[in-house]
Order: sequence, then C-alpha cells, then structure tokens
Amino acid sequence: MNRFFIAILPPQHIQDYANEIKQHFVNNYGSRGAQNSPPHITLQPPFMWEKKEISILETFMETFAKKQNYLPITLDGFAAFPPRVIYMNVVKSQALLKLQLDLMNDIESSLGIIGKDGKNHSFTPHLTVARRDLKKHHFPAAWNDFKERQVYFEFTASHLTLLLHDGRQWNVKSEFSFQ
Repeated sequence: MNRFFIAILPPQHIQDYANEIKQHFVNNYGSRGAQNSPPHITLQPPFMWEKKEISILETFMETFAKKQNYLPITLDGFAAFPPRVIYMNVVKSQALLKLQLDLMNDIESSLGIIGKDGKNHSFTPHLTVARRDLKKHHFPAAWNDFKERQVYFEFTASHLTLLLHDGRQWNVKSEFSFQ
C-alpha cells in the first residue's frame, strides 16, 4: 500500500514564493516539515491505495476532473492553526468548497476512499508554510513575523494533482485537467 493525496498546485511563481517562505521557517525556526511536499491546497487528505491498482485511481481522477470547470483561487494573507501550523490563507469560495466536497463524496462512493479524519473534519483551504514540526515555543515569534505580513495572489486552477509519498517526501504522480 502507498500513501496518496489529491491537491491543487498553484502556478510556479506562487510555488517559488511559498518555497522562499518555507525556507525562512527552516532558517529561523528549524521547521522543515513543509518542505516535504510542493506548495499545495489539499482537497483529499492522505489515503492508502495499492500502487498496482493505480490505473483505477487515475481513471477515476481523469473522469472526475473532466467534469470540473476552471476555478478561480485567491490567496490572501497568512493564518494559523496554533500552536504549530502557519499557512497562506486560501479564500473560501463556494466553487472551491463544492469541488472539495464533490471530490470527497465521489471518491468515497466510487472507490471507498475516506480521508484519515473521515467526514468529521471541516475543510479549511490553506497552503502550509510551517508544519507541525514548528516547536510550540517558536510559534509566538513565528506568528508575530507573519500575522501582519501581506500576501495576495490570484490564479485559475485548471487541474487536480495526485501526489505519492515515496517514504520521505510527497511527489507529483499525475495531473488531471479540468474541462
């Protein structure tokens, strides 16, 4: 069994900016965890799937993605899940919330995949720059550095990305274009 998750990856210039912020957390607070994956907005949390049956998962993803329209995404400011996580805030649009809910419902009904937190987990779209390895005693200073910092990006999501964990980090496995 392998671990996968499904996300929206922003355009490269936004990924580059997010990676600079992630590096700031490594250099100043020793928080490296966010560097284990490309900058992303998680839609389907990590789940286990047989790698030998990847074609079933990819066929589902291709069919699902083809039913979706391009989706405007806005990143606006920083926010946190105290006392360990800091992220770029993704504005909750009805279209994004619907995409995420439809994906979770369809992947459960079609493939039996349920995220590790099940349906009890509310969806807060975000792009993580400091993960749970940010020490609690570093959080106040780190949050003070970022709570007033301005960041604003708009982009149009045109595809979903399936990521695969290789035992050390998350890598892009496949991309699935919207309609």
